This record gives sequence, C-alpha cells and structure tokens, in this order.
Amino acid sequence: MARYFDVHPDNPQRRAVGQIAELVRGDGLIAYPTDSCYALGCRLDNPQGLDRIRAIRRLDRRHHFTLVCEDFAQLGQFVHVDNAVFRAIKAATPGSYTFILPATKEVPRRLMHEKKKTVGVRIPQHVVTQALLAELGEPLVSSTLLLPDVAEPLTQGWEIKEELDHVLDAVVDSGDCGVEPTTVVDFSSGEPEIVRRGAGDPDRFA
Repeated sequence: MARYFDVHPDNPQRRAVGQIAELVRGDGLIAYPTDSCYALGCRLDNPQGLDRIRAIRRLDRRHHFTLVCEDFAQLGQFVHVDNAVFRAIKAATPGSYTFILPATKEVPRRLMHEKKKTVGVRIPQHVVTQALLAELGEPLVSSTLLLPDVAEPLTQGWEIKEELDHVLDAVVDSGDCGVEPTTVVDFSSGEPEIVRRGAGDPDRFA
C-alpha cells in the first residue's frame, strides 16, 4: 500500500518532504507532481525502480527516462553542455522542457540512448518538486505518469492513490496537475530540434 502525502503546493511541509526523500533513498517508487503533469520517479541507482515504472506503463526496454534535476550545477554533472546551448537552455529553465544532451560518465548506461549516448534532463518549475530534489541531493529518474490505454495522465493525487496503491511506495499530492507532458528539445547536435510539442512553448527554440 502506498503512503499518501498531502503536501502544501506553496509551502511544502519539511517533515513530509524529508519522509518522501527517505522513501526514495530506500529504493522506493513515488508518484509526484511537476510543472507539466504527474510523474513516476526513483533514484538513479535503482534499476528495480525502472523495471517497476516499465511494468506500470507497459514500456519496452527502449523507453528513454528523464533525469529531473534541482539546478544547473546538478544538471552539469550528468550532461555535456557547451556555452551556446547553456544560454539557450538557461533562458527557458526552470520550466516545462526536457532537453536531450550528450551524457557524461555519471549516467548509467541503462539510461543512455544506446547509439547516441544521450539522456533527457529537465529542471522543473514546481515548488514541491524543487523541495524534494533539494532534500534528496540527487536527481530523480522519471517518466510521465501516463497509464496504458489512457488518453491523458491522471491529474489528482487521490486518483493516483486509488489506481496505483498496490504498485507504488508513495503518492505526493499537492493539488491538481496538468495533462500536457513537457516539450522535448534535442540539443545533442548543438542545434535545437523539437522532438515533442508539449507544455513548454516550442517557438522559443524555432
């Protein structure tokens, strides 16, 4: 049974955030809100967590996960970013964008694109997510919480608790979330390529 955390969207309770972080450190799998929609997340060093996400969403081994980072200092540990790309990303971050960039050696091979050696990263603009990432001190490996055969992601924490109680360790509820996933921009070649149009305005990279 998943633990249910009702977290204030503007002033997250420290104790609750600490308890959620402890669950993640203990190889727990959580559902949590972001500035786009709810996501599933676990630690970087939790391959079983990735398998659980794949099982919930019925994903194959080729699915690309995203590293959700607290800030640019953390993001820079996991991807290579040159000055021009850094400026372009910084202007749109934090926000509802996922950027595909060349991975550093800090990224486990299982999370990289098999041929391109890239990985998706993002810095969300969400108070609760930021508080959790700050408490964790490491990224969350994440995937949009979109269930099989469902057109849109679930938007309410209580819905997620009801639907996935038996397969999650915790549900973090801070109110209504959106239904649009992030806009995905591939910067691996140095030039922006829009891979998916979503919650973030893609025109700024046109």
